Amino acid sequence: MNTPISLSTPLLKLEKVTREFPSAQKDESLQVLRGVSMQVESGETIAVIGPSGCGKSTLLNLIGTLDLPTSGALTFDGRDITQLNDTELAALRNSEMGFIFQSHHLLPQCTVLENVLIPTIAHRTATGKDEDRARRLLERVGLGERLTHRPGKLSGGERQRTAVVRALINKPKLLLADEPTGALDESTAGKLGELLVELNEEEKVTLITVTHSVSLASCMKRTVRLAEGKIVE
Repeated sequence: MNTPISLSTPLLKLEKVTREFPSAQKDESLQVLRGVSMQVESGETIAVIGPSGCGKSTLLNLIGTLDLPTSGALTFDGRDITQLNDTELAALRNSEMGFIFQSHHLLPQCTVLENVLIPTIAHRTATGKDEDRARRLLERVGLGERLTHRPGKLSGGERQRTAVVRALINKPKLLLADEPTGALDESTAGKLGELLVELNEEEKVTLITVTHSVSLASCMKRTVRLAEGKIVE
């Protein structure tokens, strides 16, 4: 892996990050990440690949502040994530990061438009500008005619595109995707991969995706390979 050289401060930087979990053996721990170091520049598109169990999702959880490292340093936009309290971490996730998972996690009782607007009401009241942005983005991803539909009336690809727009609604700096095409057929997955790259450029958002999909990884400009909890060349 060749780390881009930049004179600017990287958006994300990991230095010798480890993550351990308790194991069945009292005197031992399960080491999932073993000294991971990498940096991510603003606007990059990165695929994190590797065999099952190598630590990909754990790495994404740490970057997204859903978990904290056992040791090492992790900074986002110049801030040491490990020094933030729970309230500060929640605000950071809501306002500066967007998340896309293999399952769309849409609320079945809400319409497409309502689902997209949910992140805007976590710490404030949704505004007319929020709704205008939601409508524009939904139109952009081909869902302009589905605003009042509920998830049960959408195809798998439509549900996942709704989840993408929801992740972008608060104008995040970083978009994190964990196997975003894993539940889609090959054709739909390919279209979603292309859409993510297009939105990366249009929205000026950095994109990191964990994937087993060779086709999705090939859409990204940079690939990071994990093996046994370490980044390998």
